[in-house]
Amino acid sequence: MFVRRHGALDAPDKVPMATATSPRPAKTPLSKRRIAAYALGAIGAIAVIWLIFNFADLKGNARVGTAYAAHITCSCRYIEGRSLDDCAKDLEAGMEMISTADDTKSQRITASVPFLAEAVAEKRGNYGCLILNDDEVAALE
Repeated sequence: MFVRRHGALDAPDKVPMATATSPRPAKTPLSKRRIAAYALGAIGAIAVIWLIFNFADLKGNARVGTAYAAHITCSCRYIEGRSLDDCAKDLEAGMEMISTADDTKSQRITASVPFLAEAVAEKRGNYGCLILNDDEVAALE
């Protein structure tokens, strides 16, 4: 029933069985797609880990940046009387992610970074523009 060939017994379907003296099958090299997939996966994992460890810093910088943008834009708009587009020139370089919205009826500027932070500045009489705290912002809604 079993056939002896080259020192090993073959199975009934004539496929040689693996033995200690059998040659190893040749390994196929990784394809370029698989290498690219591994590289993208590694880069993605590194980015997620970096984001986890730096999220507090990113959120803190976003809060400071939105408060600064709201205050500067409010002062520019309601004290100096310039347009909102003209006030965008007063913001520092690197603040492009911060968007500002104008509420002319209540003389209020809202600055925000999507999903991270929001700040509201309001012109109050002779005091100028003031940043509203969280309780004041919640009372507005």
